[in-house]
Amino acid sequence: MKTLITYSTSHGCTENTAMELKEHLGGEVQLANLKDNPNPELEKFDRIIIGGSIHAGQIQKRVKDFCAKNMDELKTKELGLFICCMEEGESAQKQLRTAFPEELHEVAKSTAIFGGEFDFEKMNFFEKMVVKKVAKVKASTSKIDHQAIHKFSKRMDKIFNPFLFLV
Repeated sequence: MKTLITYSTSHGCTENTAMELKEHLGGEVQLANLKDNPNPELEKFDRIIIGGSIHAGQIQKRVKDFCAKNMDELKTKELGLFICCMEEGESAQKQLRTAFPEELHEVAKSTAIFGGEFDFEKMNFFEKMVVKKVAKVKASTSKIDHQAIHKFSKRMDKIFNPFLFLV
């Protein structure tokens, strides 16, 4: 089973969660940052996992463009979707629902929210100001949900590995 985890990251949080996810998944797994590789060769993979971070309620444009451009191909793959965000509960669920097209949610085998982080060292002055004012956060903070990453990987492998059902 060949898996591609394709993602977009602004300050490294989504990249870090994608790397952690890669370590938990079975089979051959490759990572593709959409900034460096906006057109990965999807036909080489059996399953595709797409991730991005939420900023001001929206996922990155690169992720939106990737999904729109590859919609037909993505619907033929075993698909997983995840976001990184600082919201929790119903607000985070809403962000997950709006981050990806409904057509992909309908065929996705698993979706997840991996938490998020504010890394002030990687933010510019304006970003820091917005976070301080809107989120009322004064210093770098991390809410990465490592358990959610692990559970997502288990759900993906159960779905994609029929031998796990025999255990």
